[in-house]
Amino acid sequence: MGKLMIVNGSPRAPKSNSKQYIQAFLSAWSGEYEQYSVTQRQHAACLERLEGCSDLLLVFPLYTDGLPSGLMEFLKAMLEQPAAPLTVHVVINCGFREPHQNDVAIDMIRLFCKRGGHRLGGVLRMGCGEAFPSTPFMGMARRKLRKLARSIQNGRPAQLSITMPLTRGMFLRAANRYWLSRGAQFGNAQAQMASMDIEGS
Repeated sequence: MGKLMIVNGSPRAPKSNSKQYIQAFLSAWSGEYEQYSVTQRQHAACLERLEGCSDLLLVFPLYTDGLPSGLMEFLKAMLEQPAAPLTVHVVINCGFREPHQNDVAIDMIRLFCKRGGHRLGGVLRMGCGEAFPSTPFMGMARRKLRKLARSIQNGRPAQLSITMPLTRGMFLRAANRYWLSRGAQFGNAQAQMASMDIEGS
């Protein structure tokens, strides 16, 4: 295969989990590659560099069951400036426990590929994706990312999934603790977070 372009589609690209997942992927990648972050907002320059690539890897978090707006802008720029056919690979992580929660976003990438004349290649769907980097389970995620990298390099892109080995109850308890602590950081009590009232209404 030729050169790979890796695009970080996270709105928090410099400090994102997506960045950590890209680093884990690269630990098993021995081919040529370039990197780009959609937060740079220099899509035209990136598209010029993309002309020398055969493959594109999109790494991003799930946002409201879809793609982050910055990544949408990048893909729109690709459609407006047609490129040679690419094989598009995806690493997508969501805060939900179930990896299949990412499927609608993957269908959006599949539609993009169809419109742009590209081919969907390897996919890694990650459940609990926001939590892996801060836990001992990150080793599991690294192994999956390395497996994806090797499969792409060998020309046999894999369809992979991963989530934390937690029961539903354990996941819900951990999620509640996390969101309550986050709310407290911003001065929001549990009752405020549970309220359906809109501020100022």
